Amino acid sequence: MDHNTPQTREPRGGRRPGSQKSTAAEKAQAREVSLRRIGRLFAAYRLQLVVVIAIIVLSSIAGMASPFLLRAVIDDALPQQNLGLLIWLVVGMLVVAAITAVLGVIQTWISTKVGQQVMHSLRTGVFAHLQRQSMAFFTRTRTGEVQSRITNDIGGMESVVTSTAASIASNLTTAIATAVAMAALSWKLSLISLIVMPPAIYLTRKVATMRREITAARQRELANLNVAIEEGLSISGIQLSKTMGSAPSLIARFAASSARLIDLELRSQLAGRWRMASMSLIFAAIPAAIYLSAGLPGTRGSMTIGTLVAFTALQNGLFRPLMGLLNVGVSLTSSLALFARIFEYLDLPVDVDEPARPVVVDAARMAGHVRFEDVTFAYGGSPAAAVAGVNIDVPAGTTLALVGETGSGKSTLASLVARLYDTTGGRVTIDGIDVRDFALGDLAQIVGVVSQETYLLHTTVRENLRYAKPDATDAEIEGAARAAQVHELIASLPEGYDTMVGSRGHRFSGGEKQRIAIARTLLRNPRVLVLDEATSALDTETERAVQHAFDELAQGRTTITIAHRLSTVRDAEQIVVIDHGRVIESGTHASLVQDAGRYAALAS
Repeated sequence: MDHNTPQTREPRGGRRPGSQKSTAAEKAQAREVSLRRIGRLFAAYRLQLVVVIAIIVLSSIAGMASPFLLRAVIDDALPQQNLGLLIWLVVGMLVVAAITAVLGVIQTWISTKVGQQVMHSLRTGVFAHLQRQSMAFFTRTRTGEVQSRITNDIGGMESVVTSTAASIASNLTTAIATAVAMAALSWKLSLISLIVMPPAIYLTRKVATMRREITAARQRELANLNVAIEEGLSISGIQLSKTMGSAPSLIARFAASSARLIDLELRSQLAGRWRMASMSLIFAAIPAAIYLSAGLPGTRGSMTIGTLVAFTALQNGLFRPLMGLLNVGVSLTSSLALFARIFEYLDLPVDVDEPARPVVVDAARMAGHVRFEDVTFAYGGSPAAAVAGVNIDVPAGTTLALVGETGSGKSTLASLVARLYDTTGGRVTIDGIDVRDFALGDLAQIVGVVSQETYLLHTTVRENLRYAKPDATDAEIEGAARAAQVHELIASLPEGYDTMVGSRGHRFSGGEKQRIAIARTLLRNPRVLVLDEATSALDTETERAVQHAFDELAQGRTTITIAHRLSTVRDAEQIVVIDHGRVIESGTHASLVQDAGRYAALAS
């Protein structure tokens, strides 16, 4: 395959989502994340959130009755030995506890469901958007990095997305209701309790900044760990490490990454703990200050014992929602780094997108007349064109062979037919229609590609074949396998078509995988067939078997073959020689040999 093919060449310019970034860049990106944009994630669930907030308000109001019931118990029922009042007050406490418990369960169920639905939307949104990306994105981005963003980054946001809105509403409502109740009991003591707020807010902001930086570094390290797993434990990676004896170095690299992750996790958990611990001490000292102030000459005798106990209970209750609000602020700020990484992927421009007004066609009725009209293409950031000024006419039902040295641009031209990339100049047409005007689904039905790198899914042979046509019958699947000269092989397997192929199809040889891939393409019945050096890695005997299957596949179709071995294209109706992205010769095998040019030199 060409060195500058979409599968191997990497654009030199532009931002690279999968690459390492400086901490400063991560911080700047996190600051750019709009809280309004995060809020829009919940826009579809406004009604549910209103219900949650209403439940939280009711629960908070109900909970505020407990201190007043406690005051009545201490100041009235017990001193007066009024058993009836005491029973009613105790029953009231139990009822309040039961109501708040039931409301808490309902609120948790609704808020968790909303959070999980938002997580689902994020995951599927990122996955769907990445499916729309061109090959350029995937050639420059590590697979493990992509997986890490969908799993680790979105997973890291789960607690924030699931509980933040409910936590803010719950803690804020509780704090306000508690503050009102405290003021109703004693506004003087309330002022003493609230002096802790300014230092608490200041320390919280400092802790949030620390954790945001650590979170960004932790997610980058998780991505590195994911890449190490993907590269080291895939079937190809294992085979490479065993044959190269590189297992010790791989283990050492993985261990180093894991050790760095331990350090980052510890720093993330311990960031600001001393600051927050000091806040706990301050909150714990407040009741002592209240008791002291209650005994001072200026305030002595101004409140009952019940009021003092009830106020202290409220003050202790105020600590929890205030700390909850402060911790939510820390979590939300630190999670901005995660949102930044996810939004970065969601904001990636789509290079090869659906046309605004796709041409309506019947793929089965297409003739398959392919034309390259002054086609030019340059990979992103590259100053030199991979192909330039290419004009080729491939009549319907004929065979075109593209030949040339490695890196000449053959595979690049083939990728433009299947619209893995879009031309930067000129156009590629099928039956006179620019390929950019087809709906992507229609183009996939019209153009079939069989490449040297055959990819089989880790499932049964039958499901691998049905991947091309989900509604294919068993008879159609068997017919395609017979045409691809692979039915006898499949039938001889222990479970026939229901045999698992193994990771990436490693159960089969290269030639067997190729024939399964041909059968898969046959099921789609494309009018245009692109064979991208599909036999270059096969031995001569296997190549003959696969070539026979190709001949069956090519009947009645327009076929574009990228040739590695010229023996496979001798019978092509048109042979085009590509050199440095330009057409330098074209004709039949006999005419090109007679011309004694570049093709003749390659054929000798």
